[in-house]
Amino acid sequence: MTSGYWSSHWPAEDGGATRQQISPAVTLQTSSVTSRLSVASTMVVRRERGEWFMLCHTGGDDAVSWVERFDPESLEVVSRSVDLPAGPTWPGGLAVHASGDVYVVFGRFAHRLTPELELVASTELPRNRPYNSFVILSDGTLVTKDFGGARPGEESSHESPDCELVALSPDLEILSCHTLGEGSVARLSAHDRDVYVVGVHSLFEVQWNGTSFSTTQQISYRESGEGFGWDAVIADGRAWFLNNGAGSQNFDGSLRGKGVAAAPQRLVAVDLATAEVTKFTVNDEPYSLVANPPAIDSERKIVVGYDSGNGVVAAFRYSDESREPLWRKKMWHACHPLVMPTAGYVVLNDFNFEFARDEVVVLDIETGEELSRAATESPLQSVLFGAPGDDNDFYLCSFTHLTRVAWNDQSLGY
Repeated sequence: MTSGYWSSHWPAEDGGATRQQISPAVTLQTSSVTSRLSVASTMVVRRERGEWFMLCHTGGDDAVSWVERFDPESLEVVSRSVDLPAGPTWPGGLAVHASGDVYVVFGRFAHRLTPELELVASTELPRNRPYNSFVILSDGTLVTKDFGGARPGEESSHESPDCELVALSPDLEILSCHTLGEGSVARLSAHDRDVYVVGVHSLFEVQWNGTSFSTTQQISYRESGEGFGWDAVIADGRAWFLNNGAGSQNFDGSLRGKGVAAAPQRLVAVDLATAEVTKFTVNDEPYSLVANPPAIDSERKIVVGYDSGNGVVAAFRYSDESREPLWRKKMWHACHPLVMPTAGYVVLNDFNFEFARDEVVVLDIETGEELSRAATESPLQSVLFGAPGDDNDFYLCSFTHLTRVAWNDQSLGY
């Protein structure tokens, strides 16, 4: 299997289409923090060493997006694309294709840029909805999907009746469309040429044959009282995601108290070979909420889930049939986590309500012991993306700031 992504340790959100969020380990010495104001930044991706890009955008129903290349240490802008047409706002996606070019999907548009951020091509996508990012398949095809959930100002019960996958060539020609009979709020995941869609009731496995899609599995996961699932991690033969996704459109600086689900916050594991569904209870309080994926350490057979509505994080050894947590702790985590399996770390955020700031926290994934904590300048809880840097460092985007946490000056030498 070849990769449709550029050969980089972080060419796309979550590190690639399987969303395993695996990062090289950092050496946890004294940390330093650099932040700069960057309103509505979403994610950063890496091409070559020192070549980092960030997706930014405006808001509303007639938004624009753009891409910045930034200095990896000072975070200052090195170059910037032109404003890119977008449309209805929901956080989109950015990735470096195997061709070396940079792709954006935001609003209802897809764009192709050179590494110098010159616009090469743009395509308007079929539906007048935001498309929440994309994946690149092993043959280089881009696949995107319209967002089917509630946006700010809409009721939590808003769920689209269906969703449509769109396959794009690297030249951004629309190759094929495929409608599924459920809306989907989650971002797509993929492995090789299999695409995984977490619908509001079912997990769909959809195969791309180079010219068209076909649905190969539809597996129901949602029980009475539960909310819909968010982004899936494809790891260890399973699709892993968290339920109780409704309420994120009410974000007001954090997700605390925004959940609407009556059922406990659970972590869902769907066996892709047998279709067996297994659930782990992260928190049994009402009104739980998530808006992002869990973290999987497949070497240790540990999965970490969270409840952003009530401020709970829990880890489970999924080889243990008891499904009892290894540890559970109070933390206000909401962003995409990172896993460092060589060291046994998981990187989370923890919003500090006393000081109104977001903080980056590294935990021992086996015990939950806190190993490092660094305060950012963001007054908002990040619900977005982090990325491992080139030099024992880590980047985190929030809706107001780009932050770099560096633990020392030792190069990791990727």
